[in-house]
Formats: sequence, C-alpha cells, structure tokens
Amino acid sequence: MRPPSSIRRTLAAGLTALLCLPLTAAPAEATTATGGKHRPSPRLEHLDRGLVAASTSEGVFLSWRLLGDEVTGHGAKGMTGTDFRVYRDGRAIATVTDSTNYRDPSGTSRSRYQVAPIAKGREGRKSPVATPWLKTFYDLRLSKPADGVTPAGEAYTYAANDLSVGDVDGDGQYEYVVKWDPSNSKDVSQRGYTGNSYVDTYELDGTLRWRLDLGVNIRSGAHYTQFLVYDFDGDGRSEMMLKTAPGTKILRYDANGKVVSERYVTMPREDRRAGYSDTDDYRLSAAGYFDHLTGMFAKWHKHPEVVAGHWPKTIEEALGIEPKYRYPLSQADAAELATYFIDVYAPARSGNNRLREFAGYILTGPEYLSVLDGATGRELQTVHYKPGRGDDGLLWGDYAMGRIEPGNRVDRFLSSVAYLDGKRPSAIFARGYYTRSTLVAYDWDGRRLKERWYVDSGHAPMANPFNAAPHGVPGSNPKYADLTTQGFHAMGVADVDGDGRQEIVYGSATIDDDGDLLYSSFDVAPPQSNVPGQNVRLGHGDAMHVGDFDPDRPGLEIWTVHEGGAWAPYGWALRDAATGAVIHGGYSGVDTGRGMVGDIDPDVRGVETWSSMPPDQAIEAGLWSARGDYLGRNAPGTNMSIRWAADMTTQLVNGTATDVLQTPTIDDHRRGTLLTAEGTLTNNWTKGNPGLVADVFGDWREELLVRTTDSTAIRIYLSTEVTDRKLYTLMHDPQYRVDVARQQTGYNQPAYPSFYFGSDTDWSKVPVPNQR
Repeated sequence: MRPPSSIRRTLAAGLTALLCLPLTAAPAEATTATGGKHRPSPRLEHLDRGLVAASTSEGVFLSWRLLGDEVTGHGAKGMTGTDFRVYRDGRAIATVTDSTNYRDPSGTSRSRYQVAPIAKGREGRKSPVATPWLKTFYDLRLSKPADGVTPAGEAYTYAANDLSVGDVDGDGQYEYVVKWDPSNSKDVSQRGYTGNSYVDTYELDGTLRWRLDLGVNIRSGAHYTQFLVYDFDGDGRSEMMLKTAPGTKILRYDANGKVVSERYVTMPREDRRAGYSDTDDYRLSAAGYFDHLTGMFAKWHKHPEVVAGHWPKTIEEALGIEPKYRYPLSQADAAELATYFIDVYAPARSGNNRLREFAGYILTGPEYLSVLDGATGRELQTVHYKPGRGDDGLLWGDYAMGRIEPGNRVDRFLSSVAYLDGKRPSAIFARGYYTRSTLVAYDWDGRRLKERWYVDSGHAPMANPFNAAPHGVPGSNPKYADLTTQGFHAMGVADVDGDGRQEIVYGSATIDDDGDLLYSSFDVAPPQSNVPGQNVRLGHGDAMHVGDFDPDRPGLEIWTVHEGGAWAPYGWALRDAATGAVIHGGYSGVDTGRGMVGDIDPDVRGVETWSSMPPDQAIEAGLWSARGDYLGRNAPGTNMSIRWAADMTTQLVNGTATDVLQTPTIDDHRRGTLLTAEGTLTNNWTKGNPGLVADVFGDWREELLVRTTDSTAIRIYLSTEVTDRKLYTLMHDPQYRVDVARQQTGYNQPAYPSFYFGSDTDWSKVPVPNQR
C-alpha cells in the first residue's frame, strides 16, 4: 500500500500540473510496437555474430547475437526468425531455436566454436571461430599514459575511466574507446590543477589505434569531456566527436606501439590571426585569477548589463559597501576592490570561498568541437564550440550565491546521439543546466557539420550578479525560458511522443525532435515546503531514467530524483514521458541524491523504482512499484544496473568508493551476490560506476566492463547463465544504442530499450527492427 504522507500527489495532481505546462504536444502519430502508421526507421548498425565462448565449471558457455534484421515476429518466449546450428571443431553439436546461447558440457579450453544461422530451413555462413576464454572474463590490454606533475608541483597518475564502443573500421566488431582520468581530476567546483585527459581507441586484442591528448586547456573531470563514438554519416564506420581546445593533439602508433605521428587539431584561421597558438596555456594560477578579477572590475563600467542598467553601476553598490572609487576604475583601485572581494567579501559569504587558492581553472581561450575519424584519429573538421563560455561564469550565476564558484555553472557539459529525423543520427552537445541551458544539434555528412537546431534559454536575469538566487528563474529567451534549472547530469534520448523521431529528455524538460520545447515540468509545492502552493519547476537532479517501466500504461515513463529540497515539489517522481505530467512521486524536503529502476522483483508487475535517502531522515523513501505502490525501505543500490540474469530481471552493480576503493559486485535483490569482480575497481568515487555496461557481444545480456586495479586492462565479464529467452541484440534497438553512446556523459546512467524489458515481457509488444 502507499504510505499516506509521501505518495499523496498521484496522477490527479500531475494532470492538474500539466494544465499549466507550456508547449505540451500530443503524439502526432499514435502507433503500436508492431503496427500502425508509417514511422521513420533508423538504419541498423552492421554487426557480426559476436560469438564468445567462456570456460565454466560445467563446460564451455557460448553466446552470440540474433541480429535485428533476422527477426520475423514473436513467439511465446521470445522473438522468432533465424535459428542457429552450433559447431565444435568443425562438427555440428546442437541446433538452438529458443535462445542465442548454449552450454557445451564436453567442451574444453582447446575447442574451436562456430555458429551458423538457419533461416527458412537453409543454413547460412558460419561465424568466425571463437576459442574459449579461460575464465568468465576477458582482459583487454591497455597502454597507460605516463605519470605527470602539475605546475604546483603535485604528482599524479592515471586510471582508466569511462568507456564507449563503436565499429571504427566497418568489420562488424566493436572497438573500445577509453578515457583516461588523472588522479587529480576534479569536480567543476573544486580548486586545483589537473593532469591532461586522454582518450584511446583499442582493438579487442589490445592494439592501440590512436590516442587523443586533450591538452592543458581541457580540465579533467566528469563534467568536462563528453565524447561521442557513433557512425554519424552512415558509412559503416564510427566517428568521434568531442570538445577540444588549443593544444589538443592526435597521436598515432605503429604495430609495435611506437608513436609515428603527432598532430594538433586545426585551429580556425581567425584564431591564428588573433594570435592564439597550439602551445598556449590558459590555466590560471592563484595570482593569475587575482589579475583576472582585477581586469573584470576595471572594465565594470563597460559591461553590457551595467550599461543597460540591469546591474549596479559600481562594484561597491554590488558588494554592499560604501562608495569610495571613481569610475572608470584605475588599475590600482580595481586591484584594491579585488583584494577586498577575495579576502573579505567572499569568505564572509562562505568559509569554502578560498579564492586565494583558486588555481587550475580555464576561464578564457578558444573552445572547439572536433570530428575525428574513429579508425585513425584523423581530424575531419574542427569548429568553434557553441555556445562559447562568454565569461568566467558571472552571467551564469557563479558569483551570485553563498558559494562563489567561478567556472562552475558555465562549464557543465553534456552530449548524446539522437535520431531526430527517425533515420539518421545527430550529435547533441549541451552547455549549462542550472541557470542558462543550451543545446545544439549537428548532422555530419562525412565532410561537414551542419547545425540542425540550437536551443538557448538565455541567462537567468539577476539584479546583482554578486548577490542573487538565479536557480529556478526563467531565462531571458521567451521561447526557452522554462528550460532553466531543469537539466540533469546526463541527457535521455527517446521517442516520447510515438512519431518515430527521438526527443531529448533534458531532465525535467524535453526538447522535441525539431528543437522546440515540448514541455517543462512544473507542479504545486506542498504545504510543508518553503514555497507552499507555488507552481514551481521539478528542477535539477543527479539521476534520471527513461524507458517503458509500466507495461500496463501506454508510452514511456521518466523516473527522476531531485535535489531542490524544500524548494522542490518532489524528491522523486515518475512522469509520463510524452507530457511531463507526474504519475506519482513524493516530497522529501532534502537533496534526494540517487535513484534507479529495474525489475528486481518478478512477483511485482512492471519494473520497480527506488531512491536513496539519508538513513536518519524520517521520510518514507525507498522502493515503489511502477504503479506507485510502496514496497518498503529495503531498496538496492543506485550506482548502475545491469541485465545479467537469465530470467530478464535486473541486477545492480555495486562498489561505491568514499575514502577506500572497493571491489565491484553484481547483486540480485533476491539471490544476493552473483559476481564479485576481484582485481577490479569502479570509477568516479561515490558514483561507483563501471567503465561501461552494454550488450557489446553475445546474446541480449549486458557485459560488465571495469578497469583492473592497476588499469593495465579493461576486464569484460560475461553472464554465463543459460537463458531460454530469445531476443535480438539490444544494440539494434535505437533507444538503447544511443543510450550506450551517451552513457559516458556526466554521471553515468544505464541504457534502456524502447520497449518494456522485464521478467514478464509481453513479446508481442517488442518491436521488430525494420531494416530499410
């Protein structure tokens, strides 16, 4: 039953709030998963059979792909179409019709396996030979970057961090793209220098194809480098797109791992003419930041917001002190005001404002977006990043609140891939989600980037940039004003309105495929909040999940947790993805940090949803059914989920690190720990996420990709439970595939298919991929 105090605002309240939402659109073309009106169809990624074999105590386990274009319909326990014949050492040993896995009790580590498709009674070409792994995991060897030392004399080392996959050479097999984080990588709000970030591309056998050294002008941390690996032009080979800067360098290697070429990304001609150089270093020292602030104060009288009368005319007025100086300020007076700001004003606002230690930030200099050939790293095009930062965060609210954090809100980046026209993928890059929120969509035709649309909320207006509350304030651009403060640390991509074209779920708001604001979710704050009765944004949060979570209601749902605390209407909420209306949720009054979904209990209809809360909070947080039934406080972990079990339930990857790094595990809510990944570690400390969870080969189950403790390898774990459920590779579901591409972004979130995935899946509602 529902707890009476936390789940009262159900569908009725959500529908009431919906009436207040701007630009809400009904689905233009209602369709079912298997029929209805014509919809655009994305091109399926060319993949090979993906056969893998692993030695177990019960024999050799085999797993392979059913491809989307081999599916013809639905059966009682899975998809119908192609069957398979299994060969060991050239001899047929089994015909498999109800799955895409097989356990060979007579197999050995020396056996050689192949599978062949059988369609309409005729056997097709056999797969390449697979030899068994010695264990249920495989180590992909890595080439670790050399250690380094910051300008402040601090030593740092490297660890493998986020991963992505793409077929960069068109052979139907994935290559593995690894981002390297230095041990001093930072959150955007943290002071200090970081080492360079690197992005490598590897073959499965450990061959390093090429390395991208992002250089000193790209800071290292979860919010800075969002890299997209995808076949954007449809030539069967993946490109890479990401933010670069002067000093970003491409390194290529020979077969022996020796560097054979180094080349900087091409600086636009206008930047060369302006005097910028590949060897520039825009990192600020503490003294450099003081000079930067002094220069900002010296030009105060020229700032457009001051000239327009929106901001105080003098620094003294802005800081609330007696007028003393003549304007324009002399350099000496500007320096005196900067000294007062750093030593008196800022510490009085917060003890964390130690601006004398402010170092390592990049607040000026060019910013680029580069397209690189996935196989070689060859630069294909570099353009200016849109939008540019504009300033050091002053207009973005980085000086406005108690914690003064230059370079924070202005340097929050996201990325994703979306089939905006339903057929071809576009790249989405975003900047900002607390105050000003921007997104730009690009198409790549193999030669040039073409901007499809640009979304910009405009800055949140402030009467005083040094003392304001810019969160939850409409932006200055009327068309997108309600996008502010609605973004999360990741983006979702899904066809929320059923028209065959994907939308961008930007946290508590959604951008339609044409770039219009489809909706921004508001609701009435409850009596116990700090804004009772006000219609306010659902607001920002750390974790978001988009998929078909309730099989008994049409369309997709969005599960989010929110950190607005007493100023937000919900701490957690399930919303209708097409309209943004709240289906059910609960007020928490505190920052609700994490949340997850998954079918962890097959006895409960639909997937379960849960949020994390501090244990000392007297709030009925915990576990709910998709319909909003409260199932208790016994909720599992929230770091990352994985589809690991034979019965299509969901498991959790745990391994959060606080002060001590922990060994990751895969845990089942009923059965306990299924895997302890000894000798490996998760990433990003409290977020505790693996490098990647994705269906990279084998059957529809997901693989776990984690770094070894010394980062000499990526360890790829395979589920070896035999399943009798037959499903095409999840990589041939367009929502799942783009979700894998964006999984490395921000706070890594799981990938979800476009259909209901659970132990009680209705196979007749699983879409048949349509190859055109």
